[in-house]
Amino acid sequence: MKWALKYLPEAAKDFRDLAGNQRIMVAKALDRVLENPLPASQGGYGKPLGNRHGNDLSGLLKIKLRGAGIRVVYKLIMTRSEMLVVVIGMRADDEVYETANRRAVKHGL
Repeated sequence: MKWALKYLPEAAKDFRDLAGNQRIMVAKALDRVLENPLPASQGGYGKPLGNRHGNDLSGLLKIKLRGAGIRVVYKLIMTRSEMLVVVIGMRADDEVYETANRRAVKHGL
């Protein structure tokens, strides 16, 4: 079963702002992850996040696109089998995680 993919409005902008080749890489990675976005401990692709430098990201997961240095932070909405993308960004001194924290608080995630 493939999960439904949703974006926070800010995350949709993150996706649009990527360079063309980065957009293709992220789209392919998300398509693969949608097959099983559960945490790796449950056989999925996601890595659970917790507290990172004062940012409480409990309940959120991430995937890494190592070659591109891109991180995608998402939340699973189990009742509707949806994967909600919170942020897509470059790995730069935990900036992506600070952004994820701000958006999670703003949207009550």
